[in-house]
Amino acid sequence: METSGGKEKIKWTTTIIISSSLKSYEIATALGNRSHKVRYSDTLERGSIVFSLSGVAFLLADAKECASTEEIFLTKIETFINIHQNSFLVLFAPLHGPEEWNLMFRIHQRFLGSNLRILPVHNTANAADLMCTIAKTTSKPALDSICYRMVTTKAYIIEQSPVWRTLQKIKLSTDSVSPNSEF
Repeated sequence: METSGGKEKIKWTTTIIISSSLKSYEIATALGNRSHKVRYSDTLERGSIVFSLSGVAFLLADAKECASTEEIFLTKIETFINIHQNSFLVLFAPLHGPEEWNLMFRIHQRFLGSNLRILPVHNTANAADLMCTIAKTTSKPALDSICYRMVTTKAYIIEQSPVWRTLQKIKLSTDSVSPNSEF
């Protein structure tokens, strides 16, 4: 356990299933160095990473490679989103210029209304951070905690907000007026 500012933090760890095609890639090492349990699978789609407890799946792709074989890549994305309900496309590019943004736009157009979200990233560290953050916030304990904090914050805003008090006063005063009377 880590401590920061008097509060104890429990280190979040989970099981990550990584496509065997990524075994020698930097991303597998980066995720493994974060104390997660890493498992490799030959049956997982090439370039895929799945956080099993969170139910999120990531398909890693290089923007330059995708642009050169776009139709093949779009078919691969379609297969991926049909298998994984909560899917993300992690699109690597050192710089996201007009060509990369146009590619993302075409992917968005093609898969509009699907469960695919695109994450433009610049490097491995950026990708690992984003994937772990998304997986952590969608895992059961963290999700429950976030929902609790949102409900608590909403209750606090309702109790403390002068705008909310004014709206309540207006509602109370209009409740006493009969529906047939004019303002």
